[in-house]
Amino acid sequence: MFTGIVEEIGRVRTFVAEGDGAAASARLHVTCSRVVEDVAIGDSIAVDGCCLTVTEFDDAGFTADLMAETLRATSLGGLRTGDPVNLERAMRTDARFGGHLVQGHVDAVGEVVARDDQPGTVLLTIAAPAEVARYLVPKGSVTVTGVSLTVVDVERTTAGRATFRVGLIPHTLEVTTLGVRTAGDRVNLEADVVAKHVEHLLAGGAPSPYVPQQQAP
Repeated sequence: MFTGIVEEIGRVRTFVAEGDGAAASARLHVTCSRVVEDVAIGDSIAVDGCCLTVTEFDDAGFTADLMAETLRATSLGGLRTGDPVNLERAMRTDARFGGHLVQGHVDAVGEVVARDDQPGTVLLTIAAPAEVARYLVPKGSVTVTGVSLTVVDVERTTAGRATFRVGLIPHTLEVTTLGVRTAGDRVNLEADVVAKHVEHLLAGGAPSPYVPQQQAP
């Protein structure tokens, strides 16, 4: 579990892909410093919002293996040597909770369709597929490439899709890769997990075990 507060921008040192389709896999090595200060084999690190397992590490970075589903469902398959990536270690239970509940399970890949630089802020407009669009509400939370952000507004489009805007303050632009995102860039999106659970429970119609049910006469 993560919070969507990026700790460090790492750099792709190597990205080696093998196979294709269901047999595809890749090995990713990221150069970084802060997130490996107390790392151990098997720890989780979110890379651009995707939870990956550390398989190797040293003082200069870490390595993670990507399976076919990760390559299919996220933007990580398009990484190249030198690319910047947002990094966050799994959250600690004794630390401040600065963002929102983030699983590191990417729901879909969206696309930046516009960037509006204004004094003191940058507004990004992002196209979201239906898997994420239905959970977007103004002032709600969304994760974009691992960054916890607040939705400014939402415009519903066709086939359940939507575009939404997020506002980025100078600090966010400086300490995350969102500072260099422009129209056409693909971004990993994760919807609010609380909204997904509420939808599931309401759709299922199962009675709550904690609320006394009316007995039939």
